[in-house]
Amino acid sequence: MSIDQILETIRPYQVRHVLLTGGEPLLQRNTEALAKRLIEAGYVVSIETHGEVSVEKFARDCRIVMDIKTPSSRMNRGGYAKNLPFLKASDEIKFVIASEEDYAFARGLISKERLNEHCEVLLSPAVVAKAQPGSFPGITERWLAEKILEDRLPVRMQIQLHKTIWGADQKGV
Repeated sequence: MSIDQILETIRPYQVRHVLLTGGEPLLQRNTEALAKRLIEAGYVVSIETHGEVSVEKFARDCRIVMDIKTPSSRMNRGGYAKNLPFLKASDEIKFVIASEEDYAFARGLISKERLNEHCEVLLSPAVVAKAQPGSFPGITERWLAEKILEDRLPVRMQIQLHKTIWGADQKGV
């Protein structure tokens, strides 16, 4: 779709906030132009990113939601660190927690980097419909809530609502 077609598609919904997500939006060629046009049209724009690509061009005008990858994702390369200086109080850092190791990783990083001083920090339990052999089984919402309270982490807990509403197996929602 062209940028004009995207604007025409979302206009009838009469929303104020647009989230650019799915895969990695900062790797898409026209994300900068799309964000600019959305802002010019009066939308509040958030960009959900894994943090491996620089957010510098977007940080001033867009709300950044940076998903720092945990060990169980097998995608935690540490590239997020270069983006920490660009985050604002209105931005978010999110960790999806699928194991005790993930929780320990997030807890350590929150403390070491003082992430809650940059922006809002969210921990979300990875709820999996059916664990495949050799994959992580996920954790429960209760387990994560109890760990956050026990450790007095300066975070908010977030449930993956799309999994609650449509089920953990549903793709594309």
